[in-house]
Amino acid sequence: MPSKKMLINIVFALVLLAIAGGFFLLNGNRAAGGVAELTYGDDNTVVEIPLNKNGRYEFDTGYYTIHLQVEDGRIAFVDSPCPDHQCEGFGWLSQQDDWAACLPARATLIVLEGGE
Repeated sequence: MPSKKMLINIVFALVLLAIAGGFFLLNGNRAAGGVAELTYGDDNTVVEIPLNKNGRYEFDTGYYTIHLQVEDGRIAFVDSPCPDHQCEGFGWLSQQDDWAACLPARATLIVLEGGE
């Protein structure tokens, strides 16, 4: 017959496993390495961009075609066609709640979950 101490340890281990499983299920819909959200255009189109795969993205906002670069878990506006290039000045975004905007293109970019 198991001792009282052994039963307490088993219950404790099961509780920890249940908590870990809950976190896994809650975060399972997000890509590993982070996610950024781009909102653009007059109709506020929303696109999620994973930060775990390097690449270049182009979006026609109806005003300008914006160019985004994902590299090493971070994202930035690059090669901006707008007159002031201020969106490029935000630099690389990687931490949760980092954001940038290109007002002439009517586009905003925010990191929902930080990259690696």
